[in-house]
Amino acid sequence: MRVLPHFLLWRLGLARAETQTTEAERDCLARHAAGRQRLVEIGVWHGVTTSRLRAAMASEGQIFAVDPYPAGRLGFSAQRYIARREVRKSKNGHVRWLRSTGAEAGRAFVMLKEAPVDFVFIDGDHTYVGLREDWEAWNGLVEPGGVIALHDSRSTPERDIEKAGSVRFTREVILKDPRFTEVDAVDSLTVLRRVG
Repeated sequence: MRVLPHFLLWRLGLARAETQTTEAERDCLARHAAGRQRLVEIGVWHGVTTSRLRAAMASEGQIFAVDPYPAGRLGFSAQRYIARREVRKSKNGHVRWLRSTGAEAGRAFVMLKEAPVDFVFIDGDHTYVGLREDWEAWNGLVEPGGVIALHDSRSTPERDIEKAGSVRFTREVILKDPRFTEVDAVDSLTVLRRVG
């Protein structure tokens, strides 16, 4: 559905916030986010997954919601407005909104000497270069035992995405990184744990 009609229907309570993750993927993410202290989601969209992660994390935890949210034709981001409302539905922990790309946010973390994170969900730019930039910016910021989850990183029987840049980069680079081991896979989602 087009952005403005969906936004108006959502405001009237006639449409739900949208997500590209499946219910099984959200359940998997929530399991791996349970009790985590410092979480990052790259690619928030309408905040459906962000809200689920916020509910699952530690009660004193913090989630960084990263999305550039460019302004639309009317001068604001309808997606950002929806996301902020959706994420407010959970009162658990704290949310820090970062209006930037995943790569920019990772570089800012390094410059600001932020503490390591224990959970990252990458669901931003699904091109080969986009995932490479997010991966390079964040993989070194995950503490040992922490996890990185990747959306659209594998094909499913319902969605053949083998030629997608995110699938190719996952297969050619990420799954070969000795610092991480695959611990879960649901639909198009791959979950890796930092070893050491």
